[in-house]
Amino acid sequence: MTSVLTLAAREEPQVVCLGAHCDDIEIGCGGTLAVLAQAWPKAHFHCWVFSGNEVRTRESRRCLELLLGANRFTLQVFGYRDGYFPADWSGIKRSMDDLSRAVEADLVFTHAGSDLHQDHRTLSELTWNHFRRHTILEYEIVKYDGNPGPVSLFVPLSPEQLARKVDALMTAFESQTGKAWFTRSTFEAIARLRGVESAAASGYAEAFHARKLLLTPVARPERAVTR
Repeated sequence: MTSVLTLAAREEPQVVCLGAHCDDIEIGCGGTLAVLAQAWPKAHFHCWVFSGNEVRTRESRRCLELLLGANRFTLQVFGYRDGYFPADWSGIKRSMDDLSRAVEADLVFTHAGSDLHQDHRTLSELTWNHFRRHTILEYEIVKYDGNPGPVSLFVPLSPEQLARKVDALMTAFESQTGKAWFTRSTFEAIARLRGVESAAASGYAEAFHARKLLLTPVARPERAVTR
């Protein structure tokens, strides 16, 4: 039997989403963000991307609008060099330090620490450096270097939610559609695989690495006895 984890939230949850490049957040957790946006009507999503040009920024903004709605998120894109994050470590650390102080996050999404892409690994490392007391979920990106690997947490997606995510990706990121891996079948396949692993009723899911989770049992109120 699959265990079910329910995530409590404040009235106005603040969700931080970290991505090395434009499209990472949307690929890794776009479906989950849409699910949270529906479940938490007053949530705000702070999307921080550390490498991207004007074209990619416009594409990312368009995709997030399709997934979340125009007024549900803020997007900030930095100009760090694609592929050189380890060399730019100190600058990225300063930027993340400023950002982490600006938001009291309820939930943080970032790259998996086991990701073989150097930019992704660097950002994951710095996420744990700056968000020490937060719930952090590490998303996965399918690519040539490897992935997917073992995961510990799943978010089921309905067929309609998966279609919304894939439609948004294919519509918004026109600059990426020429890449062999950037296809509907890629995104649908990984969601189907994770759906099978998690026994999701819908057959689809997004998957995350959850290194640390704090379990706080809450007693159910006793039912009133009627006579």
